Amino acid sequence: MKKILYTIVACSGLLGTAQHLGNFNNQAAEMSISRANIATSDSGFVSNAKRMAISQALQPSNVLTLNLRSLYNIEATDYTAVFNINQVGATAEETTQLMNDKINAVKAALKAQGFQGKFATDMISFVPQYEIEVTKKLFSKTYTEVPVGFELQQNLLISYKNDADFEKILTACASNEIFNLVKVDYYVENLQAKYEELQKKILDEVTKKKEFYKALGFDMTTYDVRMADHKYYHMPKDFYKSYQASENISAQALKQKNGITEVRKPQSYYYDAISYDGYDVVINPAITKPVIQLGMDLSLMYVPKPEKPEKPAPVETPKPKVYVISPQGPVDIKQLPNS
Repeated sequence: MKKILYTIVACSGLLGTAQHLGNFNNQAAEMSISRANIATSDSGFVSNAKRMAISQALQPSNVLTLNLRSLYNIEATDYTAVFNINQVGATAEETTQLMNDKINAVKAALKAQGFQGKFATDMISFVPQYEIEVTKKLFSKTYTEVPVGFELQQNLLISYKNDADFEKILTACASNEIFNLVKVDYYVENLQAKYEELQKKILDEVTKKKEFYKALGFDMTTYDVRMADHKYYHMPKDFYKSYQASENISAQALKQKNGITEVRKPQSYYYDAISYDGYDVVINPAITKPVIQLGMDLSLMYVPKPEKPEKPAPVETPKPKVYVISPQGPVDIKQLPNS
């Protein structure tokens, strides 16, 4: 009895620990979700690959390599919601009128609430619809395509600055039978100034690193530097992931004597921003909603300058001499000019 009780307590402890992982399991193969989201004793947040990287021996070198990564989380200053509208009608005039009525109704509903955003439309397609008309004859049938209506498809673009206006936009569109939200684009005013701020932060890190190398005894003036940099810009829509909740048993099964009723597991989505792992600089790290993420990577390589060759010793200018021997035997030595 004690062994059974201990097993139940131990399992309860595992369940309590695993619940902090949420309803999805990052370590499941191909994000397949089930009740296997309960963590085992070896599924900590530090994977085996990371453990190996942490314990891996460093290889000293006289070439100094400096890799810095920086990230800036920025809340958008402007938004654009895109809705797709598909309208059919018996005639071209009727179809166009029905489309305009929907769009004008949305505009009127939002302006009545003090909405200050902008509206635009993007024509996608305007095509006739056909049906097959069957004509019966005495010994045969004839099938003919005949136009029965028109289909008009447009995108409605609504720009706004206040994130709270999005609920008003959704309500106004849904009230007028516009349900297909395609996407929401995020924009930032004065983007170049944000990049310049990020550059200053990463330059401060370079200065700190060089001071660290100097403290270790390296004379940075004796090194040549090579560099490479990279900038990137990520929208929130690029970082939404999908999963299915781990619950897969219906409570209806408890009310039935026989059989189990399977329930539909809806597809869920969540915003998974860029992880800060490996970043040296993160501006505005605490975020409570989807943001635009600006990134800048800088790689510097300091290579020792080649040693200057020693100056050779000065070469004495030769002084040529001529030995003149006369027939009588005496030797006469004469100095020749250098030119």
